[in-house]
Amino acid sequence: MSIRHAMLALLTEAPKYGLQLRQEFEARTGEVWPLNVGQVYTTLQRLEREGHVQSDDAGRDGAQKRYRLTADGERELYGWLRTPPQAGPPPRDELVMKVQVAMRLPQVDVTEILQAHRRRIVEEMQHYTHLKADAAPEDVGLGLVVDAELFRLEAVVRWLDAADARLRTRPTPPADAASAPPAADAPAGRTTRADRDKTSGARR
Repeated sequence: MSIRHAMLALLTEAPKYGLQLRQEFEARTGEVWPLNVGQVYTTLQRLEREGHVQSDDAGRDGAQKRYRLTADGERELYGWLRTPPQAGPPPRDELVMKVQVAMRLPQVDVTEILQAHRRRIVEEMQHYTHLKADAAPEDVGLGLVVDAELFRLEAVVRWLDAADARLRTRPTPPADAASAPPAADAPAGRTTRADRDKTSGARR
């Protein structure tokens, strides 16, 4: 997600310090996306250079600065909210790549690989299901994050099941012509005079 735009959104409420922004971001996302302090201040410094935020005192260090949203920052935020994500090629999904590699290795049981990942994904789904059940009803932000993660994981499980079915029914690849056994030699017979004549003519 865009950390810089999340910082701008938090600053629409009131001016805030960097540590305060970090704490509020993690609290509102159910601590699913933790931020380190360096990431927060690097983002705020960039936003300040771009004119999207201003700090109280440029001479103070990051921890003592309080940041406020500028008019340019507000336009940037609302423009980002209304801009659809750019379409592009599918991301390089590590799980898809692992299955692509495994299916080409004769010594690897692809079905076992799929099932191992499926069990792990189901365990993650159970974790988020418990997190959702324990969340307070008014914690809508956490509920949105957990729902999104559950839907994503459910899609991964469906893909693993579809991949398993596809691999079980894939056609057997044709035998490599290079690996086919050589044709048997014709049985040796007695060379006739006609054969010798043909050979002699070909040499001429």
